Amino acid sequence: MTTLVTTPNIPRPDDFYAELLSLHEGLTKAQSDAVNARLILLLANHIGDRAVLSEAMAAAKAG
Repeated sequence: MTTLVTTPNIPRPDDFYAELLSLHEGLTKAQSDAVNARLILLLANHIGDRAVLSEAMAAAKAG
């Protein structure tokens, strides 16, 4: 079983953040929320490990 990686793990994180922000440019709040939901589901499917996903949800809720 894999555990959730919470240490920095994305190459060029500033570039990723800029790309994430640009994904939402020009969208309404509803469209932005829908894009976020689709992105979450795509990434969750890619991860595929329910234990890791549960760990991520708990960490996100805790802030």
